[in-house]
Amino acid sequence: MLQEKIEPAWLEAFEAVLRRCAVQPGDTVAVLSESQSRPVLVELAQLAAARLGARVFGLTLPTRFARGAPQARSTGASDALQNIAPVVTALAGSTLVVDCTVEGLMHAPELPAILKGGARVVYVSNEHPEALARLAPSDDGSLELRVKEHVKRLRSARQMHVTSPGGTDLTISLERAVVGGNWGYTTRPGTMTHWPGGLALAFPAAGSVNGRLVLSHGDVNLTFKRYVEQPVTLTVESDYVQRIEGTGLDAELMRSYIAAWGDREAYAVSHVGYGLNPAARWDSMALYDKRDFNGTELRAFAGNFLYSTGANEVAGRHTLGHFDLPLRHCTVTLDGAKVVEEGRLVE
Repeated sequence: MLQEKIEPAWLEAFEAVLRRCAVQPGDTVAVLSESQSRPVLVELAQLAAARLGARVFGLTLPTRFARGAPQARSTGASDALQNIAPVVTALAGSTLVVDCTVEGLMHAPELPAILKGGARVVYVSNEHPEALARLAPSDDGSLELRVKEHVKRLRSARQMHVTSPGGTDLTISLERAVVGGNWGYTTRPGTMTHWPGGLALAFPAAGSVNGRLVLSHGDVNLTFKRYVEQPVTLTVESDYVQRIEGTGLDAELMRSYIAAWGDREAYAVSHVGYGLNPAARWDSMALYDKRDFNGTELRAFAGNFLYSTGANEVAGRHTLGHFDLPLRHCTVTLDGAKVVEEGRLVE
């Protein structure tokens, strides 16, 4: 396990990201954390903001634990804020919120009010800082341009079709979907990003996804932080996984965990998309201990198809049950035009 003490390269990476977020001397920067946040990330965020001349303050809230419920992982919805009005007001009134909560505010119910106040938010994924530094945005802005181009393609498309040699055959209507992208920083008030970045995503409207998704050898279940070793077949009908088929441990674990929520919405699609970050690596999970690793890199590696189950605000569905499933070797088409071919980006 790598040691978590301040290293110059890590501080430089945090400064670089905050500069890319247009932090100026005198800006107000809130560093948000919870009792189970990774301390080194909080410290790096505070130091970097101070070195850029910002006025920095920290907010630390207790991490909440639910008795009698499954462990919530990979949700993107920290529940630490609990709609505490003074906390939301303080964050909304800040220039930038550096979100160091464990799960992040992406799907948290308080996020709209924070953004409406004009704050911009950057979620620092709960990774070891070595990974964050390795995946800090480049100075040339190339990833931002690539993501924006693919977001345009998604917004103009009516249908996504995904196939794979393992048997995936999935059709996704993009009509009425909400589309977005992420490149690891944001400069516009009222917006949110996460670091590492490099994704183009769509949150489909209700009733938009049908077909078969096959997790093959080497695909990833990020909720379990586990490479798939034996095939798992998900049959999806009108957004919902109706069957999880497979004889191996991978399928058994999925069936067990998703059923534990006792919530039909845990079986529904959250979002779909594909990775665009050429610096991100599929094999990186093998090089970190589980406690060091959150897995944003595997969501963003170039050419993966990302299928996620769980909460989808666009479809009016809310649940803490969530799977993030990056797949390799897929072909992704938008209205028949290939954007990913057998796991390789088509530029």
